[in-house]
Amino acid sequence: MGSLTIREVLLEREPALEALRETWTAAVAGHGRLALVAGEAGVGKTTLVRRFCEQEARSSTVLRGVCDALFTPRPLGPFLELAAGVGGEFEAAVRTAADSHDVAAALMRELRTRSPTLVVLEDVHWADESTLDVLKLVARRIDAVPALLLATYRDDELEPAHPLRHLLGQLGARTRLVVERLSPEAVAELAAPAGLDPDDLYGKTGGNPFFVTEVLAAPAEDIPASVRDAVLARCARVSINARMLLGAVAIPRPEAELWLLDALAGEGVEALEECLASGMLAARPDRVGFRHELARLTVEESLAPDRRIELHRRALAALSSPPAGTADLARLAHHADAAGDGDAVLRYAPAAGDRAAELGSHREAAAQFQRALRFADGLAPSRRAELHRRRAHECYLIDQIEEAITSAKAAVACQREVGDRAAEGRATVFLSSISWCPGLIEMADEAGHKAVEILEQLPRGHDLASAYANVADLRSDADDLEGTRDWATRALELAEELDDDELVCREAGDIARAELLHGIPEGLDGLDRQIRRARQLGSQYVEVRCLVGLAKAAARARMYGAARDAVEAGLQLVGERGYILWRLYLLAYRARIELEQGCWTEAAETAGLILQERWISTLPRTVALTVLGLVRARRGDPGSRESLEEAWALAVGTGEPERMAPVAAARAEAAWLETRREAAVEATSTAYELALERSVPRFVGELAVWRRRAGAVDPPPPDAAEPHALELAGDWARAAARWYELGCPYEAALALADGDEAALRESLGLLQELEARPAAAIVGRRLRERGVRDLPRGPRSATRENPSGLTTRELDVLEFLAEGLQNAAIAERLFLSTRTVEHHVAAIRRKLGVGTRGEAVAEARRLELLQQG
Repeated sequence: MGSLTIREVLLEREPALEALRETWTAAVAGHGRLALVAGEAGVGKTTLVRRFCEQEARSSTVLRGVCDALFTPRPLGPFLELAAGVGGEFEAAVRTAADSHDVAAALMRELRTRSPTLVVLEDVHWADESTLDVLKLVARRIDAVPALLLATYRDDELEPAHPLRHLLGQLGARTRLVVERLSPEAVAELAAPAGLDPDDLYGKTGGNPFFVTEVLAAPAEDIPASVRDAVLARCARVSINARMLLGAVAIPRPEAELWLLDALAGEGVEALEECLASGMLAARPDRVGFRHELARLTVEESLAPDRRIELHRRALAALSSPPAGTADLARLAHHADAAGDGDAVLRYAPAAGDRAAELGSHREAAAQFQRALRFADGLAPSRRAELHRRRAHECYLIDQIEEAITSAKAAVACQREVGDRAAEGRATVFLSSISWCPGLIEMADEAGHKAVEILEQLPRGHDLASAYANVADLRSDADDLEGTRDWATRALELAEELDDDELVCREAGDIARAELLHGIPEGLDGLDRQIRRARQLGSQYVEVRCLVGLAKAAARARMYGAARDAVEAGLQLVGERGYILWRLYLLAYRARIELEQGCWTEAAETAGLILQERWISTLPRTVALTVLGLVRARRGDPGSRESLEEAWALAVGTGEPERMAPVAAARAEAAWLETRREAAVEATSTAYELALERSVPRFVGELAVWRRRAGAVDPPPPDAAEPHALELAGDWARAAARWYELGCPYEAALALADGDEAALRESLGLLQELEARPAAAIVGRRLRERGVRDLPRGPRSATRENPSGLTTRELDVLEFLAEGLQNAAIAERLFLSTRTVEHHVAAIRRKLGVGTRGEAVAEARRLELLQQG
C-alpha cells in the first residue's frame, strides 16, 4: 500500500477539507477569504492543499508560490514565483515594485481580473518580512475580490520573536486549520497491508504522516529506526546516476528549476525519470523538488563536503546569469556562502541586504550584512566600517540592540583606524543614539558629547547638526527642558543655514515634544504642525518620530484623545515599514493609556505583546512590566511585586524620570494596597527628588499624592499637575470631577475615598465595578469605621460572564436605559451619582461597540442581554 495510501485516502483529513470547501464557497460567491493551514513539518499540509485543489479548484485559476528555505530568505520570493507563472503586466509590476504596498496592489488588480482564483502560499514560516507585509495587506482587502488566499506554515518552528507570530496576532479571527498527526488507529490502518507492527510504527513515527510514508516506502527488512535512515534507504534503491541527481536537486531550496538542474547535473539529468518514478521527487511545470522538505534536508546533509561545495559553486555560476529576468541576489548570496566563496559573498550579500532593507525586510537585511562581515577581514577598514554601519542600522530597527551596539563600536574603531574624523563622528553619533535604548545612559551621553567634540573641530555641516540633535534627544529623554531647548536650537539653527528642511522639522518637533512633556500645552500644536510638515516633505522617519513623541507627551499630559490618535497612526505607519522598535514604544504608550482609562484587561493584553519576547530595549519593557504589575496589584492577583521589582531594576540606574517615576508610583501604590505604608514612602523617595529636580509636573504630582497617602509629611510641591494638584490641596470633589472628565475611573475613586460618606460609597461602587478588590477593601474599612454597615457586595462572577464583558452594575444600568430613563433617574434608582451613571453609560457604549444609548439597547436585545418581560 505504501505512501499511496496517505496521498489518496487522506485519513482523518475530511473535517479540514470540509472547512476549506466552505471557505472556497464564500470566495466563489465574491466574498474573498484568507485560510491558514498550520501543522508541524511533515504532517501533510501540502498534501491536504493539493487534494483540495484537485477536488474543488480544477476549473478555476490556481496561483502558487513557495517560500524558500534559504539561510536568509529572498525578499518577495513566493510572489516572484507566482508572478513568473502569470507573466504579463503582473510579473512586470512585481519585479519592479518599490515596496510591499506595490506588490499587494498588483496582486489585488490581478485577482479582480480573474474569477474565481485560488492563491496558495506554501511554507510562510520561511517568508521574509516583505512577503509577510504583502500577506497582511492582501488579507485586509481580500473580501473585495472573488479569491481564496490559502497559506500554509509550520507552527512548531515559530519561536517567540518570529515575525509570522506577530502577523498571526494581527490577522485576528480567520479560517485557521491545524493539521494534526495521525491517530494510532489511522497508523494501524496504514500498517496493516505492509504487515508491520502498528504500535512499533506509531512509536517510531509519532503519527507524523511523512515519517509514516517514508518508513512504509522502504522494504520491511530495511525499516530504519529514524526517518533520516528511511530517506537514505529509499535513495539507495535507485541508480548511482539517480542518487547523484537527487543530490543536485537538494542544493537549490526548495525546488530546482529545470534550466538550473541542467547546470548542476549536466548529463545526469537523464536520471530524472527514474527519480520521479521512485517517488522521491515530484514534478512541477518548470521545476522539480522533493516531496518533503525533510527528505531534501536529509539528502543535502548526506552529501560529501567537497560534492556539496561543488554543487553550490555550480548553482552560484548558473544563477548569476539566469536565462530570463534579473539575478536573485538573496539566492546568490546563499550559494556563495555555502560554497565558501568570500569574494562572491562580498559582491552579493551587501546588495541583497540593501534590497531587503528597501522592501522592509530588516531581519533579512541584517543577516545579509552579517554574512558579508564573516568574509570581510581582508577588506579595507573603510569598507568594513560601512558594512558594520549598515548591519548596526538594520539590527537597531528590529531591536537587536546588543548586536547593533557591537557593530556600531566596530564601525567607530574602523573609521578611527582610517583617520576619517568626519566618518568617526557620524559613527559615534549613531553609537550614542542606540546605546540609550537598553538604558546605557552613561555610554550614550559620553558618546554623544564625544561626537560633538570631534565634529566641532571640522567645518560646520550636516554631521555636526546631527550631533547636536542627538544630544538634544538625550536631554529630552532626561526631562531636561532647558538642555533640550539649547541643543535642539543649535541643531535647528545650523539646519536652517544648510537648508535642511527635514532636520529643521525634526528639531522643531523635538522642542514641541519637550514642552508638552513639561506641561506646556502649546507643545501639542507644535507637534501637530511638524507632523503635517513631515508628511509634506515625504519624510516618514520624521513623521514617525513626531507621532511617537506626541503619543508619549500627550499620554503624560492626559490628553488621551490626541495620544490614542497618535498611537494608532504611528502603529499603522511603522507596521507598514517593519520598524519593530518604534512599534514597541507605541504599544507601551497604548498600554499606559488603557490602564489609566480603566481598560485593565486591554492594558494587560497590550503589555503582553511586549513581554512575550525578551526585547533588549528597556523602556517599552519597563512600561509593560509596570502596567502588568499595576493591573495585578489593583485586582489583587498574584505576581504584582515580581513584575514591579523587575521594572524597577531596569529603571533605577538610568537617572531618567520617564523610566523611574511611573515605576516608583506603581511600587508605592502596590505597597499602599497591601497597607505597607513605610514601604510606599521608601519606594518614591529617589524618583520624587528627581522629578522635583527636573520640574516634571506630572510626576511631581503623582508621586507627591502617593507619598501623602502613605503618610509622608512633605512641603507642598511646586508645579504639580492637575488633578493631583487638587488632591494635594484637599479638594477631593473637584479632583474626582476632573478625573471623571479625563475618563480615569480608578483615579476618580481614589480621590473620592478622601471625601464624606456619600463620596466613600460612590468610591466603593466604582472600585467594585472595576474589580479593584484591594482598594475596595480599604474604602470598605473606612466606611465601617464611620459606622456604616449596609455595604454593597461586589459584582458576582456568574453575572459578569456575558458576550460583551458588561459588569453587573452596567447590566443594571442597561435595563434602565431600555426603559427610557435618563441618567439622573437611573442614578436615583441605583443610589449613585449622576456622574457615575454617565461613566457606566460610556462604558456600555464602548463595550457594545455603538455610538448612542438607543443603539446600545438595540445591540443588547440582539445579544439577549436584557431580561425578558
